[in-house]
Amino acid sequence: MTQHVLLAGGTGLVGDGVRTLLAARPDIDLISLVRHGSSGSGHPVDFEQLCAAPENVLRPAVPEGIDVAISCLGTTIAKAGSQPAMFRVDHDYVLAVARGARALGARQFILVTAAGAGGPGFYLRTKGAIERAVADLGFERVDLIRPGFLLGDRNERRVWETIGQRIFAMLTPILVGPLSPYGAVSSVAVARAVVALIGAEKPGRHVHGNADLRRSVA
Repeated sequence: MTQHVLLAGGTGLVGDGVRTLLAARPDIDLISLVRHGSSGSGHPVDFEQLCAAPENVLRPAVPEGIDVAISCLGTTIAKAGSQPAMFRVDHDYVLAVARGARALGARQFILVTAAGAGGPGFYLRTKGAIERAVADLGFERVDLIRPGFLLGDRNERRVWETIGQRIFAMLTPILVGPLSPYGAVSSVAVARAVVALIGAEKPGRHVHGNADLRRSVA
C-alpha cells in the first residue's frame, strides 16, 4: 500500500539521505518541501506563510493527504545569524509543518532533534521545546530522533565541523555510560533509521538515541 510521506528539511545532512532513500521506494509517495526561492528540487514553500496558515499552505502539495510527516529541519546560530532566527527555523517552522501535517491526516511524525534535547543551553532548550510542542499535537505516534555528533559530508564547507567530526570519531569509542548519547554517529545510519520507522504501528512517544540508530542499520 502506498504511503504518502511529507518531508521537510530534505537538503540537510540527514534530510538529503532520507530524501534519497525514499525517492527509490515505489511504495512511497514523497512530497519534499523546499524553501521558496532555493535551488533544491521539491515543492516550494514560503515558511513564513506556512507559520501563518499551515493547513492551507500544505494542502495544494498533498491533495491525497499525509500518512507520515518527517522533519529534518535545523540550523545553527552562526548560520541563522541570531538566537531568535535559529528558534524561528528549529521551532516555529518545524511546528508549522507538524500542525499542517496533523490537520491533513498524518498519524505519525518523525522529528530529528539532538542528543540532550531539553538540556542546558539555548540550542538544547530549543530542541526540547519543539519536541514537547510536536508531542502535544495529538499524533498517534511521535518518533524523536536524537543523534549525537553527526558524521557526513555537507553541501557547504564548515571547517570547524570537519575538525570536530575527526575528533568525535576518535573519541566515540571511549564515550560510554551517560556520555554515549553524545558520541559520533553516521548521518547515513540516522537517515536509514528514520526511513525504517515509517509506518511503525505502536502508538505513543518514542525516543531514539545513538544506540538505537546504530542498531537499526546493523
